[in-house]
Amino acid sequence: MLVQIGQILDPLISSSFTKMSYAVAKEYLTLKHKDKRPREYLFEHEIEAMLKACSQTQNTIRNRTLILLTYRHGFRAGEICNLKWSQIDYTTNRIHVNRQKGGVDSVHPIRDREIRLLKQLYGQRISGSPYVFHTNRGTKFTVAAFQKMISMLAEKAKLDIPMVHPHMLRHSTGYKLANDKVDTRTIQDYLGHANINNTVIYTKLASNRFDSLFLD
Repeated sequence: MLVQIGQILDPLISSSFTKMSYAVAKEYLTLKHKDKRPREYLFEHEIEAMLKACSQTQNTIRNRTLILLTYRHGFRAGEICNLKWSQIDYTTNRIHVNRQKGGVDSVHPIRDREIRLLKQLYGQRISGSPYVFHTNRGTKFTVAAFQKMISMLAEKAKLDIPMVHPHMLRHSTGYKLANDKVDTRTIQDYLGHANINNTVIYTKLASNRFDSLFLD
């Protein structure tokens, strides 16, 4: 059924669909993932469980820093793997976020927990390499390596959700910000969305809209 819908939508998208119509179509097609897992984001306690599980791995500091920064700044896997030390400024406690896929770059504050981890990781840096994250072989960390790491940590953390992948951390950022009642435009800028239609999905998921209903 979904394949047939995709075959019908593809030529329409390429010819006459507006950006908003395409966003709706794209959102509908992502429903196919519901047969794999109930949601495409993680709750904060699940991310904390993965951060704790990092202590069971060989590269505790690297893995913990990688997950925390990806989550707190809504990095895509390719963006965090390409992160360089030159993007981090400890004088102002800021990180320059370079976006991919036509996203809008921005500058985010970094907090004490992140700074502590980054400084520990800097002590383990590969001499001569500009990149923050590396594999055990000393090469730049890859998206494939990130996927493998996330799957391993989700299993160690005993998360009750299958097939956890790195992009779920970015979705978790949007979900948390929406639940914290951050306005949609701010979330858009924080995640680097060029089109706000990619942001409103998080406000639709925000459960705090219903907190005043059925009070006992």
